[in-house]
Amino acid sequence: MSRRTFLRGGASLGTTVIVAKATSVSNAAIQKSILHTFSFEPVLANTEDTVSLPNDFSWHVVIRWGDPLWSSGTEFDPNTRGTASSQEFAFGDNNDGMELFTKGDLNILTVNNEYTNLRIIYGNRSSKLPETIDDIRKGKMAIGVSVVEISQQGGRWSILKDSVYNRRVTAETPTEMTGPARGHYLLRTNEDPDGINPIGTLHNCGSGRTPWGTYLTCEENFHHFFSSSDQSFQLTDAMKRYGIKLNDRGYGWRKQDARFDIAASPNESNRFGYIVELDPLDPTSTLKKRSALGRCNHENAAVIVSESGYVVVYMGDDERGEFLYRFISKEKYHPDRDNSNLLEYGRLYVAKFHDNLRGEWLELTPQTTGMASQAEICIHTRCAGSAVNATTMDRPEWIAVSPNKTDVYCCLTNNRTRGKTPNTGGDATPVNGPNPRPNNKYGQIVKWAPDHNDHDNDKFTWELFVLAGNPTVHSNLNAGSQNMNRDNLFNSPDGLAIDRNGLLWMQTDGNYSNEGDFAGMGNNQMLIADPKTGEIKRFLVGPRECEVTGIAWSSDRKSVFVGIQHPGEKGGGHFPDGSKSVPRSAVIAINRNDGAPIC
Repeated sequence: MSRRTFLRGGASLGTTVIVAKATSVSNAAIQKSILHTFSFEPVLANTEDTVSLPNDFSWHVVIRWGDPLWSSGTEFDPNTRGTASSQEFAFGDNNDGMELFTKGDLNILTVNNEYTNLRIIYGNRSSKLPETIDDIRKGKMAIGVSVVEISQQGGRWSILKDSVYNRRVTAETPTEMTGPARGHYLLRTNEDPDGINPIGTLHNCGSGRTPWGTYLTCEENFHHFFSSSDQSFQLTDAMKRYGIKLNDRGYGWRKQDARFDIAASPNESNRFGYIVELDPLDPTSTLKKRSALGRCNHENAAVIVSESGYVVVYMGDDERGEFLYRFISKEKYHPDRDNSNLLEYGRLYVAKFHDNLRGEWLELTPQTTGMASQAEICIHTRCAGSAVNATTMDRPEWIAVSPNKTDVYCCLTNNRTRGKTPNTGGDATPVNGPNPRPNNKYGQIVKWAPDHNDHDNDKFTWELFVLAGNPTVHSNLNAGSQNMNRDNLFNSPDGLAIDRNGLLWMQTDGNYSNEGDFAGMGNNQMLIADPKTGEIKRFLVGPRECEVTGIAWSSDRKSVFVGIQHPGEKGGGHFPDGSKSVPRSAVIAINRNDGAPIC
């Protein structure tokens, strides 16, 4: 154990917890810390219906759900909440992961649109559900990806309507399947008997970017959109493992599109749950579903080039008791060559954490898993992880790799079933090293480093960077680690990014009741942490009932773009337009008031 680790309350829960200890760092180290040089007055937790920032910063809206991307589009109508036609040409709903791509003076913001809030998008209907075929298609047009050129004038960013780069990717956009699963019988349907051209991308959550300038959008809870017209339909074990049920979440898509009727098209759901590659600078390009990276509830894709030149992608499966994955490309990356197919083939691994602060990556092959082929592994990746006894995790979400190419961080958001029930595959979820609490309501961030600083290496060391909690309410492990205090309380870390200076930008998606176990935490928020010291300071508090998710920086680092997702989702807020307006997810830009770079 280093001097920056500590034991806290482990015996009371029968486990040992090792977490970065901010208070053990010397004053000299704090003086040299990165966060000390990025000075700001921490924001107080609150429940206001706006964005709260330090006094030296300001924000403005860049784009909102329903804003048209073309002059021929229709401005958002708060009475009807739009139609399928208007939504097809407008910014999508519930923006999540995003990346900004620059080329010369071009700034192309590429943003995921994860899902729709039924009670908001269909707020014009008495049922708060889709009631017509057009309603259903409107929902399909509201998800996917929005690609939009933005420009800055007078210090404010806004969309550039009619840009040749503007593009909407939806549930009806053609894609191409690549890699081991391409053409496999489990991907073949009546509409696509060859199993190579899935239509649409769904529930796009986190994101990633490649060294060759493409965008990675990650399909997460795709199962929410599928249902059965036959209530006696027998779900397969694989369907159950991926959350497919006879009824959907109220979207009703099968009524408009038979692809989403599992009784009529049982293989269709196998065509979702992938990482999809998109070229934002080529609006005519075809989206590629990269099956070699596996199929699960992908949160984001953290890409790094290893010391030996291979492309490494770290991925989390955002479901209680599921796994962490790593992909290593078959071929090496060369800056001066065509790298567009590097994600087509490679080796897929799953993580095994040991309680002695060591871990290993287990390769998923037919030999190690007992599965018939690599294609089957790439389609039923969760089953492959179970076959090699991977470590069940507390909802692994965003992953970020340090600029020094050594440390990797992952948000483990929460897990109310930890230590109580198995995952959907029957794997036990015992309290263990990186998941040290039963009924984990607060979440934690795990950090690991590959042996020899080589991301190709199958061995790693790990520790917990922070154990979220509430020391004003609890005195055991639920108080959190020692870098938690009454001034930086938070729960459910979700989004994560590391800036060029090495600071961690942490975004939350958790309980915003501000009561009981969550007293003093206020709305969801964004905090900034120093990996050297463990110090954590609150930088932003979002509006009521929102999730803070998605982050990108302008090339001059003078603006940071942040996503505000599902504000007012329960009817208690009206962000960003205030008063009694319809709450709308939005991307905001944050700047220093003095015009200096943020980081």
